[in-house]
Amino acid sequence: MKNKDTKDLVMKDFEAYPDVAADLLNVFLHEGQQRVKQENLLAAPTETLYQGQEKLRNQLEDVGKYEMHSGRVRAMYLFANQSRVDSKMLFRKAGYVGGAYREQYKSRKNAFFPVIELVLYWGEKRWNCKESLHELLHNRDASETLLKFTDNLKLHVFEMRNLSAETRRLFQSDMRIVVDYLAEGNGYCSDRKIVHKEALIKLLRVLSGDENVEDTLSMMQERGIKEEEDVKVCELFDQYERRGQQKEFERSIERMVLENLEEHRTEETIVGKLVRWFSLTKEQAKMYYDKYARVVV
Repeated sequence: MKNKDTKDLVMKDFEAYPDVAADLLNVFLHEGQQRVKQENLLAAPTETLYQGQEKLRNQLEDVGKYEMHSGRVRAMYLFANQSRVDSKMLFRKAGYVGGAYREQYKSRKNAFFPVIELVLYWGEKRWNCKESLHELLHNRDASETLLKFTDNLKLHVFEMRNLSAETRRLFQSDMRIVVDYLAEGNGYCSDRKIVHKEALIKLLRVLSGDENVEDTLSMMQERGIKEEEDVKVCELFDQYERRGQQKEFERSIERMVLENLEEHRTEETIVGKLVRWFSLTKEQAKMYYDKYARVVV
């Protein structure tokens, strides 16, 4: 799987959780007031169709949610993840939102509801593109008369790496851990309990540049981390830091074994060096020797 595909899937998986989606909506749309309830959110279609130059084409949004009220759709929310600045994002939005409204037009039900798209921007570079169609067209010499008759489509972009501390404090789901980690870096620590452990760990890994996340579940099992048990952020980070230190320790042992084999040193000599250099027992040193010597057999 390509790295971009992995990153997209990890983000979608995390944001699709109803508590995370409701949290994003309450913070960005309602300034932290608990207006949107997770139990009222249902999965919504993310695919719309449009007529291309030669054939019918599809376009996919990242996450879609219906907010239900008294058995009817109150609103439709679309989440678009962006890792890079896209100066044409407005036109993509026109396709996504326009497709959703077209579905209402085609429906036999006489029920209409707003379609709202949130662009979650995860890139490090600041978002500096025009966020309204009028601004964009004004820079292309569109006259005020023409703009007066042009619908003013607007983007709602949220720079996830640059949220204020005040905004970050409004989050109540695991998204609080994500935005605090992005703001504070590797020194971040918290007593918050993690709800969606595997999904959160995968997201933090891809946001840190590690997109080979298929081993996340096995890593959790190695550390005895279970979805149903309480784990705090600091406890989790401590375990991963120790894991990183252990991996570096083992890489150093591997280098010594391979380098000494290249110099045609005997097994007894190499095991003795491992004992002295790494404070291992003879049994541990022999185990590492057997493990890494097989590589060159």
